[in-house]
Amino acid sequence: MLDPVRVFALADLHLSAVSPKPMTIFGPGWAEHPQAIFAQWPQVVDEGDLVLLPGDLSWAMTLDDALVDLQQVAALPGEKVILRGNHDYWWSSLSKLRARLPERMHAIQNDALRFGPPGAGVVVCGTRGWDTPGHNPLEAQDDKILSREAERLRLSLAAAARLRQPGDRLIVMLHYPPASPPFQPNMLTPLLAESGADQIVFGHLHGVPPERTVQQVGGIPACLVAADALAFRPRLLLEL
Repeated sequence: MLDPVRVFALADLHLSAVSPKPMTIFGPGWAEHPQAIFAQWPQVVDEGDLVLLPGDLSWAMTLDDALVDLQQVAALPGEKVILRGNHDYWWSSLSKLRARLPERMHAIQNDALRFGPPGAGVVVCGTRGWDTPGHNPLEAQDDKILSREAERLRLSLAAAARLRQPGDRLIVMLHYPPASPPFQPNMLTPLLAESGADQIVFGHLHGVPPERTVQQVGGIPACLVAADALAFRPRLLLEL
């Protein structure tokens, strides 16, 4: 894979080219948001960069429809890594998805990817996550989903550990936040705290300033990269 110069992140693109779905229900700042994304992305991202996209990429219900959105994103500069969000209903079979993904677009699920030269690269892993205590009242099925997501995170972190070389950076992608302020641990928290990651990125929250969300887990910096929180402009995470 490529040797990235910089790593960016942007979650919650919420594209809907086939069946347009306006996002202005979340506020007037979402008006014509796809145009804002496609205009600003090339201003900050170069072809040699890596862009992490942690979930809610397309409102499409089928992979055929979602590919219209994914192909538009793939045409933008940089290599892309995608993760499933709670609204990515088109994401079903991972093997079928990977077989049809556009060039320079990669999906993570129960595994990890490494980019860069020996000893100076970046390893990316993660899972969707789920609502955490303090965010919404949790029900019995929420504990089951959190347990499943914790196991997926274990698998992904184990894959990352196998790929990681001395000197590599490790970034964990989540779609849901790793906790809810005030900080309340959940099944994923100890796994994240012990992961040795350099950074955690997440999305899902809308209308929330990044400084009002979880800032760290076990001393590991965590940041909200939902599109509206970043004014629809990919955020620079690190330079290699």
